[in-house]
Amino acid sequence: MVSEARIREELNNVLDATDFAGVGRRISGKVRDSYLRDGRRVLITTDRVSAFDRILGTIPFKGQVLNQIAAFWFEKTAHVAPNHVLAVPDPNVMVVAECEQLPLEFIVRGYITGVTKTSAWYNYQQGVRNLCGNPLPEGLRKDQKLERLILTPTTKHEEHDRNISRAEALHEGLIDGPTFDAAADLCFRLFAEGVRHAATRGLILVDTKYEIGRRNGQLVVSDEIHTPDSSRYWYMDTYEELFQQGRDQRKLDKEYLREWLVSQGFRGDGPIPVLPDDVRIEAAKRYIQAYERVTGLPFQPVDGPIRERVRQALERIA
Repeated sequence: MVSEARIREELNNVLDATDFAGVGRRISGKVRDSYLRDGRRVLITTDRVSAFDRILGTIPFKGQVLNQIAAFWFEKTAHVAPNHVLAVPDPNVMVVAECEQLPLEFIVRGYITGVTKTSAWYNYQQGVRNLCGNPLPEGLRKDQKLERLILTPTTKHEEHDRNISRAEALHEGLIDGPTFDAAADLCFRLFAEGVRHAATRGLILVDTKYEIGRRNGQLVVSDEIHTPDSSRYWYMDTYEELFQQGRDQRKLDKEYLREWLVSQGFRGDGPIPVLPDDVRIEAAKRYIQAYERVTGLPFQPVDGPIRERVRQALERIA
């Protein structure tokens, strides 16, 4: 585990934005910056952190953790579903094949939890008993395991993500039925593989978000997979005890940041609270811990200015 002192030293050595020439046309997302050229996309995972559809600031080592854990999972699930990865030339960089992205994000949920406005528990508290076409019984408790996995898609390319059912997505012309069903099947198979591996590491894969694209007529998984940004993980050994006591689960994801923001009265609207250094450091520790616990590999921080290292990697693949 990287020491707190080392993380504190890196508070200013973060990749908050990119503007590299000669790589391709740049598209900036919440966390990743993409460079498109000649049918490929260079994904640079920055240290930006987002929640409630807003960019909040930076977390040391976050980009390296996300990129490397995504690479781990893409390799581990390649037998389950094809993906877009071509190469990983740097801890923060992934070269992928350009795909036609489906206009939905597909969230698979095994438990009812969450504090965001699209989360299952938040909606359940508001009285929702049919979430994206999935009937929910009365009497559920926070963090309870669902009787079956459910799929709760959300829209993309809108100011705020919006829950949407299969029927609504088809009615709005966002996707056709066969494509939706094939993507859903792909997501359920990926999730089953994620649950299986997480259990070997003493973890519960609670829920996760998938982005699916189409390449040469074939559906492929893209963006990221089973990372602390796209997924919730809980510790298996204390789940039942904490659930029975009505206490919060031990988490291995960015829910820590979401809950801190909610404690500041922020759910996506209004001014963004400034992340104190101690919160950034704690978040970094949790990201690193997530990498090591999920993969079983030691996290190896890379020395030196991160921007220069990424620039040199891009020169090598140009």
